[in-house]
Amino acid sequence: MRVLAAEDNPVFQSMLRNMLTKWGYEALTARDGNEAWRLLQAEDAPRMAILDWMMPGMDGVEICRRIRSAGREPYQYILLLTARTESQDLVDGMEAGADDYLTKPFIAQELRVRLRAGHRILDLQNELVLAREALREQATHDGLTGLMNRTAVLEALHNEADRAGREGHPLSLLIADFDFFKTVNDTHGHLAGDAVLREGARRMQSVVRRYDALGRYGGEEFLVVLPGCDPAAGHAQASRLREAISAEPFSVGGASLRVTCSFGVSCRANPTIAQVDALIREADLALYAAKRRGRDRVETCVPESMDLAESEAILI
Repeated sequence: MRVLAAEDNPVFQSMLRNMLTKWGYEALTARDGNEAWRLLQAEDAPRMAILDWMMPGMDGVEICRRIRSAGREPYQYILLLTARTESQDLVDGMEAGADDYLTKPFIAQELRVRLRAGHRILDLQNELVLAREALREQATHDGLTGLMNRTAVLEALHNEADRAGREGHPLSLLIADFDFFKTVNDTHGHLAGDAVLREGARRMQSVVRRYDALGRYGGEEFLVVLPGCDPAAGHAQASRLREAISAEPFSVGGASLRVTCSFGVSCRANPTIAQVDALIREADLALYAAKRRGRDRVETCVPESMDLAESEAILI
């Protein structure tokens, strides 16, 4: 682990660097508070810091305050060094955000065990962050396909509608539905159906742009949010997704299955959040039309005028 030692006394700084290196840490040094602050703000900033209370430029307590007010992650463990011995000094240092406090002169082994305790705390904090991210992943992603779940993709749709409306950009929405999916489950079993959904999701994910939002809407239906796409661009993107699904057979449990998908497309030139439900309904209308007209195809439903109500939507 990298440890910053900020100390303006060159002799004491050299001593700290030698001790840290001997104990297996990668030591960084700073001669004043400003340099220490710069190093602690770097992208690859050290996770642990030993800060002298009194330094030129910026003292250790002020650095603690700034780090804690920034609230950045990952967490940085700070140990203050000072010649002050009053209890109020200890209180001031800890309230500023220091994790530990050591009075000069100190015994080297005392510093070592305090650093070891700080290392354990950072390890625990890393575990908490990983657990939090795992919970967030579970809350926002579909367990079978790994895509956004229904709640997350609908939230992305609302966010993109709001942003597109503010910026005056078009927004397209696709609803995809695997054709004859019940037959796959009935003929080959639900495990085969799950494999088809996973592979279909992977193929669609390989085609969408990095700023598109792709999520499982429910069952064998998927939503794709396409920022900046007018009806023609939305239709073209849906066609690319359709081709990605049907281009090659799916290999499922040793069997080769031909799988196809139908797509419905809707669009607004200058959307609002209030029009999200209409976008979904119009994409549904287009999807039903694709099913009626033979499946494995793309249909687009847009208002006759992009500003008209849903009741005047037409299929093109």
